[in-house]
Amino acid sequence: MGELKDKAKGLANEAAGNVKQAVGKATDNERLRAEGAAQERKGEAQNLRGKVVGALGDKI
Repeated sequence: MGELKDKAKGLANEAAGNVKQAVGKATDNERLRAEGAAQERKGEAQNLRGKVVGALGDKI
């Protein structure tokens, strides 16, 4: 169950980060662009964690 939860959170954070970056770029708001990039990286890490948990299964 942890695998799907981590992947879902990761995808949501990636999407939100991409939106923040786009809005920041459109409004020339560097802070918002940076927040979006950080949130996207967080989502990528969560997604990777979900993949690792899925690959290892109950071994961890």
